[in-house]
Amino acid sequence: MADAKKDKIGRREFLKDATLGAAAVAGGARAAGAEEIAHSHAQEQDHDHQVVPDDIALRVRALESVLVDKRMIDPADLDAVIDAYENRIGPRNGAQVVARAWVDPEYKARLLEDGTAAIAELSFSDGQGAYMVVKENTPDVHNLVVCTLCSCYPWATLGLPPVWYKSSPYRARAGIEPRSVLAEFGTELDDDVEVRVWDSTAEVRYLILPERPPGTENMTEEELAQIVTRDSMVGVTKIAAP
Repeated sequence: MADAKKDKIGRREFLKDATLGAAAVAGGARAAGAEEIAHSHAQEQDHDHQVVPDDIALRVRALESVLVDKRMIDPADLDAVIDAYENRIGPRNGAQVVARAWVDPEYKARLLEDGTAAIAELSFSDGQGAYMVVKENTPDVHNLVVCTLCSCYPWATLGLPPVWYKSSPYRARAGIEPRSVLAEFGTELDDDVEVRVWDSTAEVRYLILPERPPGTENMTEEELAQIVTRDSMVGVTKIAAP
């Protein structure tokens, strides 16, 4: 009986890792609601960003079916994981971190010095972003995040990675021609602005602290969090003035 219980727990641990990866592929296209879908659609149609290939989607479905048939997973568990990262976690956590840094200079200093510890102050941390580095965008320096190897991403603060972030064109071009990539997202920078590209890995994840837009001086921390976007925390866009 003890061995059976141990085996069940082991399978659940396997399921946790496997379903998180599957959720990133299967759920990426529908993460963050209609706004993200519309944005990703425009990027994929207008700017050479890939849609998840049909064969990969089919493989994910096949894997899920096999695991269900072998009673290694419950479909409800997978739905719960996707729902958590789409709706209850998502980029809202990162937005709270950014808003706090905008209104609290001491917190901002801690965030830039030790992103992991400062983010943990707000109880946002997990294995998908255990070591966090935060880079600040300024009028003189614009930071951009990519994962050239795969799609390493700070799930605890930004939720599921978007489709375009995992695409081969973005991963290949962001480090080579970052200004062109930024322009495709509608971000035009002056020639004297330095662009720095940060490559995420399994050990280090990056979060961009966007510039606070003008006209937000009288907004509360909660109101500021509402205008922070996922793409601005990756560095592909800026935050427009409200």
